[in-house]
Order: sequence, then C-alpha cells, then structure tokens
Amino acid sequence: MAFYTAFSGLAGAQTEMATIANNIANVSTTGFKRSRVSFGDIISTSPLQNPNRIVGSGTTVRSITQQFQQGPTETSTSALDLALAGPGFFVVKSGPGGVQTNFTRAGSFAVTADRMIVDTQGRNLQVFPTSIDGVVQSTSLASTVPARLPLTSGAPQATSAINVTVNLPSDAPIIANRPIYTPTNPYVFDRNDPATFNHSAAVTAYDSLGNPLAATIYYVKDSAASAADPFHRWTARAFVGNTELNVGGTPGIPLEFDLGGVLTNPTTPFAFDAFTPSSGGAAMAIAIDHGSATVQQAGPFNVGLMEQDGLASGQLESVSVDPDGLLRASFSNGEVQILGKVALATFSNPQGLKQTGDASWVVTPQSGEPMMGEGGRGGIGTILSGNLERSNVDLTTELVNLIAAQRNFQASAKAIETDNQLMQTIINLRN
Repeated sequence: MAFYTAFSGLAGAQTEMATIANNIANVSTTGFKRSRVSFGDIISTSPLQNPNRIVGSGTTVRSITQQFQQGPTETSTSALDLALAGPGFFVVKSGPGGVQTNFTRAGSFAVTADRMIVDTQGRNLQVFPTSIDGVVQSTSLASTVPARLPLTSGAPQATSAINVTVNLPSDAPIIANRPIYTPTNPYVFDRNDPATFNHSAAVTAYDSLGNPLAATIYYVKDSAASAADPFHRWTARAFVGNTELNVGGTPGIPLEFDLGGVLTNPTTPFAFDAFTPSSGGAAMAIAIDHGSATVQQAGPFNVGLMEQDGLASGQLESVSVDPDGLLRASFSNGEVQILGKVALATFSNPQGLKQTGDASWVVTPQSGEPMMGEGGRGGIGTILSGNLERSNVDLTTELVNLIAAQRNFQASAKAIETDNQLMQTIINLRN
C-alpha cells in the first residue's frame, strides 16, 4: 500500500511541475493566464474501521484551474492592439459562417487583404452593430458581426459653389496699354503669363466622379476710380482644369469697388454656364461667391477664404478604438465612420472555461453562458487601444513553486525507495 501512496505523490508532483513549466514557458505569451494545481487527499475506509486508525491512501489532482488576474500591459504602435482593463473577454469567430466562437484576452489584432480585423489565428473580431451616431442596436451574441474596414467613404460630389474672400491691393498697377474688357474689345490674357494678371488664388475642385480639378481665379485690375467713373474695377478670370468658365461666351467676373474699397458688384454668387470637365465626369455648373468680405484695401494681396463644396470619395487614413469599444475609421475627405462597438463577454465562472490554446477559451457547462456587454459598463472592463496585456505569470513565484514541487517529487521518490528497502528486508527474512 505504501508503494501506491508514494506513487500518487510522485504523479501529483509531476503534474504540478508540468503545470509550472507550462506557466514559465508562456511568460511572454500575450494574454496568457497562469494555471494552478489543486490537490486532495485520498481516504479509503470501511464502516467497521476504527476512525482513529485511518491511514490516508495518497493524493490526487482535483483540478488545474486558471488564474484570471489582470496581467500587466505594454504599449504598442498599433491602434488595433487592444488590452482589457477588467474581467471581460474579446469575442472572435471562425469557420464557415462564424460557427465557432472563442473568447480571448490576446488583443493583438490585424487587418487581412479583404480588410477583415482578425486575431493572430485569423479569427474575426466581433462587434455590436450600431447606428451612425454610435448607439448599439443589440448586445446579444447572435447579433455580433465581423469587424471590417471600408476602403472608401461616401459618394463623390461635384463642386457647384466656390466661396472666396480676398483683399485686392488698392495700389495694384493697371497693366499698360490694356483697355477694359468688352466682347468687342477684348484684351490679351494668358494665365501662363504673369504679366497679364495681378494676382491668383487656387483651390481643388471635384467632378462627379470625385476626380480632383485645379480651380484657379486670376485677378486683373482694369481701372482705378476717377471723376468720370468713381469705381475701382477688376476682372476675375476663373479656370477649372483647362476650361475657362464663362457666361454666354463671355469669360470672367466683373468686380466693382467703391471709393472706400467695398465690393458693390456682384453682391450675390456669380453663376457660370455648365461645362463638361476633361476628367470625364458629368457636366458641372459652378457659381463663385466673393461675399461681402472681399475688399480693395491698402496692403498686400491676401486670401482670407477659399473653399468649395465638392467631395471626393474619402480614402481610409486611420482607425481608432475608444475605451468603451467604439470602432471608428477616419477618411481623407474628413469623414469619420463608426463601424461598430467591440463586443465583450464575461462569465459567472471563468475557471470553468475550456482552454483551446493561444490565450483562448470556449464555453462549457461549468463556465455558464457568456454575458455580453459594452466596454465601460457593468464592470466588464474598458479597452486600452495601443496596448497589449502580457502574461500574468510571475517568474520569481513560479521558480520558487518549481523548487517546492521538485522537493515533493524527490520526497515521494524517497518514500518509494524506503518502502522498497523494507520489502526487500522482509523477503530476506523469509529466506
């Protein structure tokens, strides 16, 4: 009997050493949770046995439980590296239709060629669907969807209005020998020749396909105020791409300033005839509004405002995850889209979860069903973007435990050796 008692201690110590060795091996594994061996003693009795003379029959491993204490976090350069400050788990799904659900603390996520957000095993990170303003529509496990990043955002919008505010210098020269423009008496203008205009201002416009077009306005001073004509006159020549805007074949916007430099004409947006851009988009009709802030004053030429209402399809520029799990994508056209909220889960008994490797677990009857929730609510924890949770293994503690387990193993082995010697002595007596 002593052989079997000592052997149970030997087997238990071996199991404990194997568990500690696994902890040590995963000291650098992201999201890993250390395990602990729990032992119980074995007692074999019969109804007629004296309770004061019961001898134990050894030990057995009752359980190997994982310890879900929070591990330390380390910063990273990726916004999709996520750590959980709290007891929650990320939800990932794999297989056809996402039939296999796993729960993980390893938040090292990346983007695939088809823009899916996945963990290191290629499993899809799950998010709760939200409205455009970030309100979660459902927090059930069945309602979660795979997180996916769009490449572009929004439909392109052709430019239809350009708003300009400039200060035209009151001392700007009138280019010599150039009469005021009239349809029957045009002056020579060449936008490639700075000698034929005083100043210019540019902005990027867009056609109906979202293609960028350079929109440039050239300012030409026609005349200064005089007794016969008490107004300062300029002409603004507008080009979009290589096309000059006109009305009925007449190019330019005639600008009129009074003696105080206030723009008196036009006081409303100046609408040009429609034209077809060379970029291949649909016909465009653009109105240019100089507003009431455009003046002719002393000082240098200055552009106070130059904006247009067209939009290109935005290209994905960056991704961010809020502490509550809201996944946002920012685009080059200034649009920000909310793609969902990272789904989190907790369990009434996380020690009952079944390990599947790579700091992942699946549900068992002992763990209970997952309780789904949003970050920052119900004690589920908050998300730290740009961080990873390290293993919660304390190497010093594990080495001390390994030495103790080794001593237990040696003691059990010594007990077997001693029992063997006693048995040999008894056999020798019979001989």
